[in-house]
Amino acid sequence: MAESLTIQTDDGSFQALVVRPDTSGPAPVVVVVQEIFGVNAGIRLIAAEYAVQGFIAVCPDLFWRAEPGLSMSENSEENWKKALDIYGAYDFDQGAADVLKTVEAARGIEGGNGKVGLTGYCLGGLMTFLGAARGAPDAAVAYYGGGTERYVGEADGVKAPLLMHLAGDDEFIGPEARATIVEALAGRPNVEVHVYPGRNHAFARPGGNHYDKADAETANGRTLAFFKEKLG
Repeated sequence: MAESLTIQTDDGSFQALVVRPDTSGPAPVVVVVQEIFGVNAGIRLIAAEYAVQGFIAVCPDLFWRAEPGLSMSENSEENWKKALDIYGAYDFDQGAADVLKTVEAARGIEGGNGKVGLTGYCLGGLMTFLGAARGAPDAAVAYYGGGTERYVGEADGVKAPLLMHLAGDDEFIGPEARATIVEALAGRPNVEVHVYPGRNHAFARPGGNHYDKADAETANGRTLAFFKEKLG
């Protein structure tokens, strides 16, 4: 069952898609943060899959200040251009604050158990890392967050359990950037990093141009087990 949640900020409000499980009783929440294409079919599918697993999925509209309600396809050249234009002007600090407002709102959502996990892909992966570093989700899972290497100096702020998935041949996170991320997070007892050799960006998202079924199932299986342990 899908609905919408209004998130209040200092400069306005935005909507987050909410997808609920069919089960009764309090459920943990997972905030699912979009890529550059908005809360599109791929993100809605991921949210639906979390609901099947017994979570309440909440998907914030990150680009609401530019154009509320965007849902674009990576298979459209026009959509790619529009997405990259919005991304190029995007304020990451403001975005991280929006994500944390969503986490805060999700804690009190009707039917929730008070536990909130945070996850995201690409842009959403970076927002997940920043959310974990600057706020207090109960657990976080970041998928190949582009630009994370520029923010690893904030790693000491990550107190919640953090799981990170990186693609070994990511065209947007090169070997040097990946090494910077891995080295900065190595040895931290609350952080687990997995690198998937030979995989490209978006390997773990259904419908992605570089989707790899085997490694996607491995990564998503790790994520599901992680969230069930930390949020259940």
